Amino acid sequence: MSRALPIKAKSCHDRVLESSAFLSSSYLSSSPIIAQEILARDLAQCLDDTDGEDVGAEEDVISEFDDGLGTHGALLISRPAGIAYGTLRPILAADAPPGTPALTGLKDIVESRNAERSLLRDNHILPPKHARPFDESVWKRLYRRLFSTKVPVPSTDDAFGPPLSRVSTKALESTPLLPHEYLEPHTPTESETQERWDAAVAANILKTTWQREAKTLTQYSRALIVTFLLHYSVTVTSVFTVGRIGRMELGAVSLATMTANITCYAPVQGLSTCLDTLCAQAYGSGHKKLVGLQLQRMTYLLWLLLVPIGMLWWFSGRVLGTIIPDPDTAALAGMYLRVLILGTPGVAAFESGKRFVQAQGLFHATTFVLLIGAPLNILANWFFVWKMGWGFTGAASAVVFTQNLLPFLLFLYVRFIDGMGCWNGLSWRAFSNWGPMVKLALPGMIMVEAQYFAFEVLTLAACQFGSAHLAAQSVVVTITSTAFNIPFPLSIAASTRVANLIGARLSDAARTSAKVALVAGCLVGLFNMTLLSSLRFKLPFLFTKDEEVAGIVSDVLPICAVLQIFDSLAAISHGLLRGIGRQAIGGYTNLFSYYLVALPVSFATGWRLGWKLEGLWFGVTIGLVVVSSVELWYLHHADWQQAVDEAESRMRSDEGQRIEFK
Repeated sequence: MSRALPIKAKSCHDRVLESSAFLSSSYLSSSPIIAQEILARDLAQCLDDTDGEDVGAEEDVISEFDDGLGTHGALLISRPAGIAYGTLRPILAADAPPGTPALTGLKDIVESRNAERSLLRDNHILPPKHARPFDESVWKRLYRRLFSTKVPVPSTDDAFGPPLSRVSTKALESTPLLPHEYLEPHTPTESETQERWDAAVAANILKTTWQREAKTLTQYSRALIVTFLLHYSVTVTSVFTVGRIGRMELGAVSLATMTANITCYAPVQGLSTCLDTLCAQAYGSGHKKLVGLQLQRMTYLLWLLLVPIGMLWWFSGRVLGTIIPDPDTAALAGMYLRVLILGTPGVAAFESGKRFVQAQGLFHATTFVLLIGAPLNILANWFFVWKMGWGFTGAASAVVFTQNLLPFLLFLYVRFIDGMGCWNGLSWRAFSNWGPMVKLALPGMIMVEAQYFAFEVLTLAACQFGSAHLAAQSVVVTITSTAFNIPFPLSIAASTRVANLIGARLSDAARTSAKVALVAGCLVGLFNMTLLSSLRFKLPFLFTKDEEVAGIVSDVLPICAVLQIFDSLAAISHGLLRGIGRQAIGGYTNLFSYYLVALPVSFATGWRLGWKLEGLWFGVTIGLVVVSSVELWYLHHADWQQAVDEAESRMRSDEGQRIEFK
């Protein structure tokens, strides 16, 4: 009897443009070799260490858990990783290339088994978890009819007869003769559950419902939404505080943030994406201590990179003065950047540390850190700006405080809660073997840099319209980016779920999940559109007291409200493309739409038609219309069964590479 082949669930799924996806074709084919070369060199230097012994305990537990069951099937789990929390919109690095071993720890297997049982119960192949009472009220029946996750059973069939016969599995002795009568539901053993799962997958009879997929997507995305909003609250608080100081200061923060994103945050986040591959391979192949070694090596590399960046920021006031027409705003932005130099080591450490814990499956670590860091950031802004009376400089000091606080809190989490299993202390080996790592990291840096630049160029353009428009641009970016932190996590959840179902060879269920995700994206877009439209005259005054700036923002928000629909659809559709392994389509589409449609339209309407800031955002909206339309058209005509076949073929190759490496 055939089994579902394991497939690594796509994690970290991007919506913002993957503009340099055309560069990644060679990267995807070579990076597994580069990553294995790096790890092989590290292992050769660590022959006297005991890296291979630290996984024995967990592997013994997994072996005991799977005793008699054979190789585990496709993992139905949620593993979001590689998220780059920037000061603009969150972005996601390219998926770990083929050959990266999947995480198969005990937690993963337990979560996957629970998801398998849910699908089997929904398809009436396993008994329900709880008995259904004979005297159900009318309201409970109505609620169950509307929101039950069960796949409807034809009235001519018994509850379990046809599904069990189709999967060639014998009915249990406790299976009732009459449908839907379960006074004491039988709890199948692990072997029985696995047998029925394998048989159902082989028979291709597993279906899913919109209720099940809506519930799953909610479970996958809710923690991500909280995490994204908490992290972006650092930026919102800074803009909110500076906006209370003055118009020029608000514009200077926008200009400084643009410079910081392009020159520092994008390169740091892009380079650190290679840890998604290196740390996952080191952990998945059983050499846990090498995860900590990769963390050290990347952190030292990033800190070295910060030296020229710091020098550039120190003289940034003069550089910006040659680009924008307002010298006072340029001088303030340069002052802001000088203070931010002190926070760059924390940014680098946090980006590396985040991937260190994600490689171990500790995805809630970042959320816990932000639950503490976000409130302290608000307190720091009040303390430095108002209590200490530092004003504009105090706002930058609060950012520096938070940027260094987050990696410190992450260190405390690893040290006292979980994650020390992959740490083997500081090592001089971290200063060697940098060449292959840099080669692996450069494509990710180019991709992230391209994503940032497409949006930051709007800020540079807004500078030409005057200080009021530049300040308004800061408010508009903050509002739209905050709104984007709802559909973007949903796209990650949708991509992960679809990738899992594709890996389990459930193409019909994957299509159902995709439809549910698109409907959810529409609802989120409508919600954001309604919010921005109804509060267009109130939201600006949360960030500024300047009447002129608030008026400009109010004029732009209707365009941004319409943008929300296409922003959400583009986010979800791009995530779905990544889930079926067609992320290159999204990359080419975004590359074309942003650089050849959105920006030209923005410049034409902004200058030629005199729409100024409204014209800049009108161009972005047109670009998103093109992106969402093309990607939705492709999803509608995509061959999902082919995606399943490609996943099987890829995983056979991946498993062979993994065994060879180990």
